[in-house]
Amino acid sequence: MARALALAARGLCTTMPNPRVGCVIIRDGIVVGEGWHRQAGQPHAEIEALRIAGDAALGATVYVTLEPCAHHGRTPPCADALIAAGVARVVVAMEDPNPLVAGRGLERLRAAGVQTEHGLMAGEALELNIGFVTRMTRGRPWTRLKAAATLDGKTALNNGVSQWITGKAARRDGHRWRARACAVLTGIGTVLADDPQLNVREIPCERQPWRVLIDARLDAPATARILAGGQCLIATASDDHAKIAILEGLGAEVVSLPNPVGKVDLQRLMQELGRRAFNEVHVEAGFRLNGSLMRESCIDELLLYLAPKLIGDNAQGLFNLVAPESLDQATCLDVRDLRMLGKDLRIIARPTQKA
Repeated sequence: MARALALAARGLCTTMPNPRVGCVIIRDGIVVGEGWHRQAGQPHAEIEALRIAGDAALGATVYVTLEPCAHHGRTPPCADALIAAGVARVVVAMEDPNPLVAGRGLERLRAAGVQTEHGLMAGEALELNIGFVTRMTRGRPWTRLKAAATLDGKTALNNGVSQWITGKAARRDGHRWRARACAVLTGIGTVLADDPQLNVREIPCERQPWRVLIDARLDAPATARILAGGQCLIATASDDHAKIAILEGLGAEVVSLPNPVGKVDLQRLMQELGRRAFNEVHVEAGFRLNGSLMRESCIDELLLYLAPKLIGDNAQGLFNLVAPESLDQATCLDVRDLRMLGKDLRIIARPTQKA
């Protein structure tokens, strides 16, 4: 199963909106076939592995990271292919949360006399597809907020200058996280201040993520680099048809999601991104939008890079949050990973789930 998970990870940046899946077929203690899902519309991992195994799949044991599908999508059901190949046993890391599958694949295998098991390395399988699982169970993407700061928690000088707080290794790692996301999200403040491209440049990338811009009043200039190349979604609270027409003429999609105070409804935006089959969204924004997303419980994970520098109280912070009256009201985090990247510290943490 560990090998199947490693194979699945090869599709980390390409399978969306599908899950990342790997498969290994064993007969008489020997690997006779293996495969992984590369991208939507191409064969699933089980089909790739069965193709390599050929007749050796008869009576074999199959290890697969996600329950074989039992429905017709872009490709036929994998459960049927496994049955037709005559496999004896299928070991699944986790059941598929997709309502179109949700146990039906295992049921179909058992009904055909195939021995089934599930739960082996389920935690690792969940982490690999946490965005897909979140979309299927909560109707919204897994949203990861990336920020680079100094050890005193500052993201930019008081004049807005922030390049570069961290070193090359941290910046390159940030592009790896961009590459695995379905979309990179930012706010109009960042666009007006920095004019970012928000694409993947530091590493090889077969597929560029969408760019999502939160722009309540449609203040983005037509020359903004985030608009170049299409695949840009603008969430707004404005109904200015003239501005919308200009932006759509540049290839952007505009969706109006106003809240009662004339800003973008962030929770509705998350649901809209889920409706568009975005599994993971990567946020790179300023401290105001960062704070709003945290306050409205839109952030599932923090990806923080801390540089060994101090730049003082007047510099810009990480989050625009109201100070709590007591420490028990603080936002608590569960740290999931700590590591050094060059001279910088990377922290991956998630908001603590309240009991």
